[in-house]
Parts: sequence; structure tokens; C-alpha cells
Amino acid sequence: MNILEAKNIYKQYAKHIALQDVSIHVPAGTVFGLLGPNGAGKTTLIRIITQIIAADQGEIIFKGHKMTASDVFSIGYMPEERGLYRKMKVGEQILYLAQLKGLSKETTMAEIKHWFEVLKIEDWWNKKVEELSKGMQQKIQFISTVINKPDLLILDEPFSGFDPVNAEIIKRELLKLKAQGTSIILSTHRMESVEELCDNFCLINHSKKVIDGPVNEVRHQFKTHTYEMIISDLYQELPLHELRDFHLLSQKQVSEHSQHISFKVGASMATNEVLKTFIPYGTIALFKEVLPSIHDIFIQLVGGSSHE
Repeated sequence: MNILEAKNIYKQYAKHIALQDVSIHVPAGTVFGLLGPNGAGKTTLIRIITQIIAADQGEIIFKGHKMTASDVFSIGYMPEERGLYRKMKVGEQILYLAQLKGLSKETTMAEIKHWFEVLKIEDWWNKKVEELSKGMQQKIQFISTVINKPDLLILDEPFSGFDPVNAEIIKRELLKLKAQGTSIILSTHRMESVEELCDNFCLINHSKKVIDGPVNEVRHQFKTHTYEMIISDLYQELPLHELRDFHLLSQKQVSEHSQHISFKVGASMATNEVLKTFIPYGTIALFKEVLPSIHDIFIQLVGGSSHE
């Protein structure tokens, strides 16, 4: 079941077309990556999903029905531009925002206690937002977004401002939320986060959907038939330059009788054939196909395009 479907979304501002016939589907209980260069249309799509603006054409289906105004209470949205009251104390602010979402004070206090402990900010209750660093403010924004346990969580550049340690903490908590059934849309420029966290993704460029699908399937779709191997206990020297359909990329000695090699083969050569070729020469200690990263695919499809 899909928790969310955007069908044939079209949006135009004056003479600028922000989205052209864009469709996505987000399976329930998964992390969905929304990728694209600056100005591609990602934020416009998010604002349409959260009903901040309306599409000119198309529709949003949420939990199997056309989205209504009341559905926004089941969605948590953390925009890239933060929206905290700078003069307000941290604890009072989270309590206020949670009650706006319909939570009782008792429930909110229990959730605040939980998240303050998880993010190690137990002594922040009386701090004012303006006293906090960007990363510290990000934690408060994150708590305010997840505190009502939304069915769908939409995060726009959630790791911005975090050091590597705190970024890992947020990633860990996102995976916990996913395990508990929360569906997540993650809009980010951090391609490594897509590979770590996302089950599916969509790439938008120049207002159009370029590609979408499960992360691993798309990586296989763009594979270059490149392999990496460590072969040990060599019986004889590898005749790499004599092997037909093999293009050597690198070769280095790991030990006296072991070598690490990477190479490309023709598209018609099956993986088993590749492996069979090297078995007579020694013991295969490592053998794997090297798939392109999401970053590589992004660069290949988008290139250096930017809309800033």
C-alpha cells in the first residue's frame, strides 16, 4: 500500500513552470528520497503535498483517498528554512507547538522527556532559541516535527547544521521511526544519506521527473559491468592483458602471492563467466560487482545543471 501518491502534478508561477506532470508514489513504512538540483521543483512538490500551495493540475492521494485539509494533522513537515520563535524558551516552544497539533499537555511532556533524553539535551528547557547554535536549533525543530508521531514525515535537508555525530543520531532515530511504521520523505543533497536510508527515490530536474524506483534497482540499471577482486595463492601470473573482453582498471600487490584488481568486461559477459575465468589462477578471496553510487547517477543524469 502507498501512503502517498502524487499524480500528474503541474504547477506554474507566472511564466515559470515549477512542475511538469510529476508523479511519485511513497510505499507505506518506507523512506523515500526526493532528489534534484536547486530549483528543480522539489520544494514546490513538498508544499503541494503539505497543502501550503495548490497544484494547477493533478491530485494528491493520501492513505487511499484524495487528500483533505484534515490530513495535514497526520503529516509532520520540517522545512529547510526553520520556523522557531527565537525569543521563546525551548521547552515552552515545543509544548506550544505540540498542543497546536492536538496533543494534551500530559502526553506532550512525556514525549518531550523522551526526546530530550534521546538527543541528550535534558538541560535545555529554559534556554532561548536565539542562544542555540544552528545544529542545536535543528534538534528542537526535529522534536517539534515528530512529537505528535505523524504517519508521514517530510524532512527537507534534515542534516543541515549537524556535525557527523549528531547526524548519525538523527539517522538512527529516523530508522527507528521507520521500524515503528512511520513513512518518511527525505529531501536532501547528501547522496550518501539516500543510499544509507532510502528504500526508493525520485530524481527531479528542470521541473520534470527524470527517474524513480527502488535504490538498488536503479543502481543496477546504471551498472557499468565493473568488478573488484582479490585473488590469493596465485599459481601463475594473471594474464590480464591477454584476456579477451577484459579491460584492466587497476592492479596492485596485496601480499607476495595476492593481488587486488578491478576491471570492466563486456555487457554480454555473465558474472559467473567472469568468476570462472579467474578460478584456475588462485583462490578468490574477494569478488564483487561495483555498482555506481546514487551520486554518480545524479551527476550522469543532471550534470552540472543548477537553477539558482
